Amino acid sequence: MSPRARPMSPDERRSALTDVTLRLLRVHGRAVSTRQIAEAAGVAEGTIFRAFDSKEQLVDAAISRAFEPGDVVARIEEIDRDQPLRGRLVALVAILQQRFRATFGLMQRMELVGPPVHLHDSGAATAWRRRLDELLGELVADDADQLVVPVGEFVHVLRLLAFAGSHERIADGRLLTPEQIVDTVLLGLQRRD
Repeated sequence: MSPRARPMSPDERRSALTDVTLRLLRVHGRAVSTRQIAEAAGVAEGTIFRAFDSKEQLVDAAISRAFEPGDVVARIEEIDRDQPLRGRLVALVAILQQRFRATFGLMQRMELVGPPVHLHDSGAATAWRRRLDELLGELVADDADQLVVPVGEFVHVLRLLAFAGSHERIADGRLLTPEQIVDTVLLGLQRRD
């Protein structure tokens, strides 16, 4: 007889159900059933309603989880700072595009036109955007003398182009690669001697 797994705390159970639901929302959208969630989580359907008051509350928790920074900060911090500027930026844009595309895909499945207001305008979202701006600025700061604009403006343009170039509809179905985005910004904003 195999040993029983350690029982989960209520917070662990809620977190596990939220993760499973998020994965299923990316495939099924709002049509996902509590039965599908329970099967994917390996629990009885009633377990969902002991952890959440309703399916809608669980779906809201999953959508909120999708807009958390997750491992993006750690992945950006791992970019090799010894690379030339272009290499650092290509690595950065690849990370940002992966995040944008995952978010856009979920929003499309969920028929959202933007992040839920309570998430986008929260103090946590503001702190996350501030931290992201700091990280991006740090990646570029050592090469600021090569730019014709301040680092903050350079980073802003890079993020906007990464965002637009990662969205199927904005990009008219022709997504930009990280290299195209970086080269466009560098050649447009890099100081010429």
